[in-house]
Amino acid sequence: MVGSPPVSLRRLLSPVVALLRTRQPLAGPASPSAPPPMPRSEVLARYRRLRQISKQQHEAVLDIIAPDILLSWARRLGMTEGQTVVLENENELTLPEDLAIYLPRPGRSHPLARYARLAQFAPGTDEAVVLGAMQRARFSLWRLERRHPTTGLILRDLLRDEETWLVDEAMERNARPGLEMAARLLQPESFAMTARIIVPILPDLMTLPELMEEVFNRAPGLR
Repeated sequence: MVGSPPVSLRRLLSPVVALLRTRQPLAGPASPSAPPPMPRSEVLARYRRLRQISKQQHEAVLDIIAPDILLSWARRLGMTEGQTVVLENENELTLPEDLAIYLPRPGRSHPLARYARLAQFAPGTDEAVVLGAMQRARFSLWRLERRHPTTGLILRDLLRDEETWLVDEAMERNARPGLEMAARLLQPESFAMTARIIVPILPDLMTLPELMEEVFNRAPGLR
């Protein structure tokens, strides 16, 4: 990301769709489009419970990350003027926050590992399940293929050519098949959830192969 014009990167990442806000592969079901054992109401109840825990844990991890780390990531995204983070809208802050949470700085322990040592959740609790899913979260480029027969959506991982069942109420209401996006997913159950953000790919700015090459050039660690 360093060395690229800030305006170009901001155009690449914008707009972050508020309605869609929200190193091991996700372990999805053998047939993600098959109906789950629970009815829709139970799946959504479970999702809402885990989603709330996920929000709380992301905020808790941010609390133990030094401000200079967040500022450093914002600077690499072209979102600073001097020592000040400059945002076009408040949703943009989730971009450097995501990097600060999920990508450890050289020579430092992983923020999620530090949080796990502090939290010490009992094994098997919902909190431990969500934290484990966060530690296994996977970043990729995705395409919305179709709706799941019970609830949620089926996404295709464009880098690995695999399908994943995603439960996300906002996306289910607003997104349309064919949407392509960059996102980090975590999987606490047979379904996946978004970690926090979804960045739509804008085909008028860059084709998918061009975007993939640009991402890898700017962040080689994602390979």
